Amino acid sequence: MADFSDLVAQAIKPSMNRAEREAVYGVVRQAVLRLRQREDMSPDDPRLAIQQHLIEETIRDVEADIARFEAMRKLDAALAAQTRAHNDGGSGRR
Repeated sequence: MADFSDLVAQAIKPSMNRAEREAVYGVVRQAVLRLRQREDMSPDDPRLAIQQHLIEETIRDVEADIARFEAMRKLDAALAAQTRAHNDGGSGRR
């Protein structure tokens, strides 16, 4: 499943909107279903539950990484704006 995580992480870009990411996740879920069918796994096979759990966990991890990336980007932008405002407005004070 590590290869699967890498594949999802490479397919998703932080610049994608939520709908675009959901479309990628849908493709991933369909691919896993096709693999299950190809392997002829029965519906009561216990491996299905763990596979499904790992897929959803990977998606949650990717979404958390994107949220952290966006939060850091916004904090960096706010700090840069604050620094500019301080440097522009504070040069006359002593």
